[in-house]
Amino acid sequence: MFVPPNLRIQDNQEVARFISENSFGILVSESLDATHIPFIYNQNEGDNGILYGHIARANPHTHQLTQEKALVIFSGPHAYISPTWYEEGPGVPTWNYTAVHCKGQASLLSDEESVQAMDALVTKYEPTLLDNEVLMPADYQAKLRRGVVGFKVVIEHIDAKEKLGQQRKAVDQQGVFKALSESAELGDIKLANYMQKRQLGLGGV
Repeated sequence: MFVPPNLRIQDNQEVARFISENSFGILVSESLDATHIPFIYNQNEGDNGILYGHIARANPHTHQLTQEKALVIFSGPHAYISPTWYEEGPGVPTWNYTAVHCKGQASLLSDEESVQAMDALVTKYEPTLLDNEVLMPADYQAKLRRGVVGFKVVIEHIDAKEKLGQQRKAVDQQGVFKALSESAELGDIKLANYMQKRQLGLGGV
């Protein structure tokens, strides 16, 4: 992913927050096999952190996760940007977006590590579920876990990008933010909320 210096997310904590909030990613292997799955990111392991996930044992992609390079893509808010939202021309349509690419070495987890990774994922989204013996009895969990494979990606490089129109003049940024904020499209509103949270592309609003 091409990331001009002025569009790069520089703060490692912000990158970690981005991955946590947009954790449903795309795992891509050297073979170009791709699988859409949720991830857990441990920022404190290794130089750049480690991503943990699991996929179905029947998925042929499992054979590409044994000490091979992998790319994991996380996409955040994004939306179409109309040139009519700028103060004046010239201008062309574009797409503003946020994304993080993590490149690293993939490897399979042991059975015990796989259980820990899956429990961490459930705990993140529904902490009380693991203790629900009625809905998720231990023998039922054990049976289902035999059908999945856990893996990790030791991250070697991260590209993190926020293309939010922050390079345009202030009045154009204001026009874009206003249009997104007043839109009925959910994607537009999500992007506007992200810009507000990050205080980027607002033009001093």
